[in-house]
Amino acid sequence: MQKVLSDDAVVRVNDSVHLVSGSNTNWVIVKDGDSCTLIDTGYPGDREAVLASLSAVGLAPEAVSAVLITHAHNDHIGAAEHLRTTFGTPVLMHEAEVPHARRDFLHQVTAGQVLAQAWRPGVLPWALHAVRSGGTAHMKIGDPRAFPAPGPLDLPGGPVPVHTPGHTQGHAAYHLPGSGILVTGDALVTAHATSRIKGPQLLPGMFHADRARALESLSLLEPVPADVVLPGHGPAYQGAVKHAVDLARERA
Repeated sequence: MQKVLSDDAVVRVNDSVHLVSGSNTNWVIVKDGDSCTLIDTGYPGDREAVLASLSAVGLAPEAVSAVLITHAHNDHIGAAEHLRTTFGTPVLMHEAEVPHARRDFLHQVTAGQVLAQAWRPGVLPWALHAVRSGGTAHMKIGDPRAFPAPGPLDLPGGPVPVHTPGHTQGHAAYHLPGSGILVTGDALVTAHATSRIKGPQLLPGMFHADRARALESLSLLEPVPADVVLPGHGPAYQGAVKHAVDLARERA
């Protein structure tokens, strides 16, 4: 049977939180006993890897209490609809992201934007991978749900959504207060196939619906009391969120 996860794909951050590196995107498993919260789900082509990562930390797909979506780009919602339709897993997100997840509209980098940047190192290999992994497939969530109330969610890890518009209008990061961890999605990353920079940064401009607003939204992450950042792309960052934000601003 073909291996769907590399040996180092599942990184234990602490006893309850694991960062998983998919083919080009991360997701996060937040355990609490025999249940968990799953934050993001990789590309459509990562579905088997998502299921394998749950198994690797001792969980069945039925153990997922909810999928939390940072934003509804294909490389973050790839297995969400499968979990929803197969296991009845609710898929939650900021209310502004719900119509995006339903595909009432699509705010995603276009083929034209990619071609205009094709001369840059890494862009064409990334684009080929994205296509092969389902990045251009018609993906949507059949029943996307907004967070039921402001503040901490009644889910494993007690995640607290932080609305960080710009990458998409409903993008949300998730603070895990008991763990001192901030899951940043694409509001702040630490690497990307199309970037030569390593460490905290914004994604290249073509990926943002509104880059200026994405830059402004770094200020919404800055006060979060966390000393570990788990991004949507790149390795974990160990250090205060404020320092990560300062680095990302400098590099922007």
